[in-house]
Amino acid sequence: MSVIQNPILRGFHPDPSIVRVEDEYYIATSTFEWWPGIKISHSRDLIHWETLTYALKDAELLDLKGVGPSQGIWAPCLTWDNGIFYLVYTIVNSFYCNMYDTRNFLVTATNILGPWSRPVPLNNFGFDPSLFHDEDGKKYMVSMVTDHRVPKKYAGRIVLQEYDALQKKMTGPVREIYQGKKIFLEGPHIFKRNGWYYLFSADTGTGEGHGQTIQRSRSVWGPYEMYKSSQMERLSDEEAYSILTSRHHEDHLLQKSGHADLVETQNGEWYAVHLCGRALANRNPERAVRFPGARRYPLGRETAIQKMRWNQEGWLELACGSTLPEIEVEGPNLPEYRFPVKPSRDDFDREVLGLEYQSLRIPMTEEYLSLTERPGWLRLYGREGLASLFRQSLIARRWTEFQFCASTCLEFDPENFKQMAGLICMYDTENYLYLHVSCDEELGKCITILRAENKQYAYPVGYLPIEEHKPVYLSVQVCRDKLQFAYHVGDDTPYETIGEEFDCSFLSDEACAQGWFTGSMVGICCQDLTGFGKYCDFDFFEYQASEENNQPS
Repeated sequence: MSVIQNPILRGFHPDPSIVRVEDEYYIATSTFEWWPGIKISHSRDLIHWETLTYALKDAELLDLKGVGPSQGIWAPCLTWDNGIFYLVYTIVNSFYCNMYDTRNFLVTATNILGPWSRPVPLNNFGFDPSLFHDEDGKKYMVSMVTDHRVPKKYAGRIVLQEYDALQKKMTGPVREIYQGKKIFLEGPHIFKRNGWYYLFSADTGTGEGHGQTIQRSRSVWGPYEMYKSSQMERLSDEEAYSILTSRHHEDHLLQKSGHADLVETQNGEWYAVHLCGRALANRNPERAVRFPGARRYPLGRETAIQKMRWNQEGWLELACGSTLPEIEVEGPNLPEYRFPVKPSRDDFDREVLGLEYQSLRIPMTEEYLSLTERPGWLRLYGREGLASLFRQSLIARRWTEFQFCASTCLEFDPENFKQMAGLICMYDTENYLYLHVSCDEELGKCITILRAENKQYAYPVGYLPIEEHKPVYLSVQVCRDKLQFAYHVGDDTPYETIGEEFDCSFLSDEACAQGWFTGSMVGICCQDLTGFGKYCDFDFFEYQASEENNQPS
């Protein structure tokens, strides 16, 4: 019997949507302010996964400039019907306010690798849109509804409207199919089985109270009846009826479990993918403005998978007979399919960047990056500062484990203190630890660390002079909540640590003042605040995750 080890997509991979096309499985996940948009992962056995592509990688089709942390692209839904892939998603432009701006779009493709169509605008009642393809050929979009009124009239609402694929527009009435006075639902999907329409929705936000509910109706328009079982753990009438949740088990590895989607294998087995999080023991201060005392999740929300079953009454349950997600899951009856192991070191000897990298809000065109100006090196042209929501020269990859080492080598000759380049660990534009090379009027070329925590800035080591015209090697070692930088100058000198061993747990969901939906990233960047575009050349970037003792605590 094969075994699936959770999480299957480790590090920042939230809001999974899964689809099977013949023998191939694809998962789309949210990317928020990171570019390109909508990461698509691929598998043939539900055990081993690879990053296959990004759906939205054309600057003419996606504009994220100016969106804030954890805004941008939310909760894509990937489906397939009659030879066409359908991908619906939300672009959030305003979130930390009274009135959310949630624009919903649809793109299509006949090949998962694209090209994808121009975005078709849909209705904007709320986020988490999902497209349902009925047996009679009709298509419907279901989504949650945001409510800016104080107080809200209902705890949660879900609406349904028909989509006309020929005219490429929403059509007919918009009808509410769920009104919850106590239970908040989002992330809805509709499935049809044995004459029943099932409304599969996430409940209770996306934190540690998160869960997944299921309802059903004989009509796509409802009314829908919620599944209520004696095996569901509920401590009050205010609590959701969740078929999947970790909310009553703080010591369980897979916290925040919910926001699920379903797939049926070629052999009639059912699986649900869902988001989850692995928590550190570290907590926010009790005086924190947002989420006081909450645990911290530096890897962000990840993707896990559970085997499911349909009971005799036609309701969906976890195959294990519990509501608690399993860490090790029975695999499907499918041949094992492994992908080639990618090297940990990237020597920048290809003409395009690897799929592990993303940039912030914009593509890294030739204005920002070149892999050909100096073959075997990546050249970054310095642009705006690390707080910019518009024109940063930065590429980064996800933290996938609690223990890893990342390193790079750069050649950079800054002329003044407004020119910087180096190695960064970041959550968003307000939270990062940045080891970088710059220039001081008195010291000349120097190295320093910039620490930013919710717009509180510090240079904990000051500025240390280093030799001119020599390569500078930078590294970072992360072990759960601890981070240690090191560096050396020249090719034949050993690394020496720089700065204290930082508590890096603030690079985390729940710890950041604005965004808390993404995950920590590590990468390289270059700034030139003079506007002259001073460049830095990077020889390599290496990310080596530890496979031993890689638990949160």
